[in-house]
Amino acid sequence: MRQTSNQSKGIDKRILETILADQQEELEARRSEKFCQREEEQLIDLNSPQAQVVIGVRRSGKSTLCFQALEHAKVKYAYVDFDDERLNGLEASQLNDVLEVLYKIYGNFDFLFLDEVQNVEGWHLFVNRLLRKKMHIVVTGSNAKLLSSELATHLSGRAKEIHLYPFSFAEYCSVKNVDTEKRTTKAEGFRRAAFDNYMKMGGFPELFYISDNRTYIKDLVDNILKRDIEQRYKITYKEAFGQMTNHLLNVSPTAVVTTDLAAIFHIKSEHTVKNYLSYLKQAFLLIGIKKYASKSKVRLTQEKIYAVDVALMNQRENAFSGDNLGWRLETIVLVHLLRRCKANGWDLYYLNERSGECDFVVCDGNMVLQAIQVSYDIASDKTRKREINGLLLASRQTRCENLLLLTDHEYNDIEEDGHHISIRPVYEWCCYN
Repeated sequence: MRQTSNQSKGIDKRILETILADQQEELEARRSEKFCQREEEQLIDLNSPQAQVVIGVRRSGKSTLCFQALEHAKVKYAYVDFDDERLNGLEASQLNDVLEVLYKIYGNFDFLFLDEVQNVEGWHLFVNRLLRKKMHIVVTGSNAKLLSSELATHLSGRAKEIHLYPFSFAEYCSVKNVDTEKRTTKAEGFRRAAFDNYMKMGGFPELFYISDNRTYIKDLVDNILKRDIEQRYKITYKEAFGQMTNHLLNVSPTAVVTTDLAAIFHIKSEHTVKNYLSYLKQAFLLIGIKKYASKSKVRLTQEKIYAVDVALMNQRENAFSGDNLGWRLETIVLVHLLRRCKANGWDLYYLNERSGECDFVVCDGNMVLQAIQVSYDIASDKTRKREINGLLLASRQTRCENLLLLTDHEYNDIEEDGHHISIRPVYEWCCYN
């Protein structure tokens, strides 16, 4: 006779104890390592009754950021990494077993660090219960929708989201011991050389310590596509999805036309293409910004997409975008602006009209704070005129007088048609803004 059971097998507590003890051992080993100080650490409020939720692309340093915040605060905490393959299949009903084992391993604690928690479906119920018991929770995750939707639905008002991106140029300089303060000729030359390398290599922290960048990025992209998207969302047309992803990384930054993508990759439904784009943004592989417009419909439909880091633009097979330094410079500016906007509650758009375009428009509500153009080299009169006209167009459309033109190396202040325009090199702007 076949026996039935109302309980799933799950993972035996003894096995859980081995896994979590191994993770504690890894945590102890990290205490002797030296890490870069990240700006986002100051956004983590360990005294808050809210869960502190750090989200961002895989391998951007989320775990290290939380580890540093907890270590610097000198609090007693326990740690679980749900990205451990041995915890695959762990169900929400077993999270209390995890908690019990953690108390056995760590003793008493008031802070709990849950790494890549979105791998456990229903995690929010467990976290909500611990928050009610006054436990301080720190969470990381690499899928925006799975985290944000659960936070909005089940932890509304009880969680604070903190976005983390790969290293900024200032953080890159910190790791490479490049001085960002001195104004000497030597220091300026070192900064420019460092920025050239940063623009080629990107900001994924682990790239600083390995030589085979191409294999690393290929594996990262494959991992995100297969593990975070294809398995989770049951992608049917895996080959077309992979080809579309690599195409978008090759041509970014670019305005997205979903009907064109559907035709290029022989995907029957435009709705499917829209879903694919949504999954790529939720996994933080791509970033989308809306068109500046007073009509909500226009803002919703006309989107421009970027790679989350310049390393994704050329460190892959059949990628040619590394040759376009202007695209790379614009991507670096975009990610730097997003850091500022997330920290200050601002919005970021691009402006595109028949008469011209402006790369970025920074807004605080309906007030435009700054218009920014990005161009690698404005030595030619044609390029210089085009970029300046884009800023003047933005000024007319938005009534903003804070106009900035970012280039690879030029530093100047000019007057054009009664408007003041600041011209600054990106490597300097990144360090001081």
